[in-house]
Amino acid sequence: MTTQRLEPGSLAPVFTLPDQDERPVSLKDLRGGPVILFFYPAAMTPGCTKEACDFRDSLAPLQAAGYTVLGISPDEPEKLRRFRERDGLTYDLLSDPDHEVLEKYAAWGEKMNYGKTFLGVIRSTIVVDAEGRVTHALYNVRATGHVARVRSLLGV
Repeated sequence: MTTQRLEPGSLAPVFTLPDQDERPVSLKDLRGGPVILFFYPAAMTPGCTKEACDFRDSLAPLQAAGYTVLGISPDEPEKLRRFRERDGLTYDLLSDPDHEVLEKYAAWGEKMNYGKTFLGVIRSTIVVDAEGRVTHALYNVRATGHVARVRSLLGV
C-alpha cells in the first residue's frame, strides 16, 4: 500500500475527524485561513510530546499569522484528551484510528525500526492555504527542531 505523497499546489484531501472532545472537525470548515496539519505516531511518547509541545510553544506567532494548528494521530479521543491536558496543549488533536486521513495524506506507510519493517505513521506536516491547496508537504520529519523549520518556511 503506497499512497502518492502530496505536492505543493495539489488540493488537500477534505476530511472530518473527531477531536479530543469527540467534536467533529472538518478541513472544509477551516477554509478561508491557512492550516498546519501535523501527523504523529502516538500521544504521550517522547518524540511526539516534544513535537506537540514545540507547536504549543509556537502557537501564538502561528495564530497571529492566521494559522490553525491541528495534530492528527491514530489515538482514540480519550487518550488525546489526556495528552492535551497533561502537556497543556492549546490546539485540537484529531483522532484517526482507521488511518483513513493518514493514508489520504500519505502519512501512513512502511517504516523501519531496528531492521524490522512495519506499517505506521510517517511523521509529516502538511500546510494548507486558505483555498485548500497544499503549500508545503514535509515527510519523514524529525520531532526535534521540526517546528522551527516550519516557522522558518512560513516566515513566522
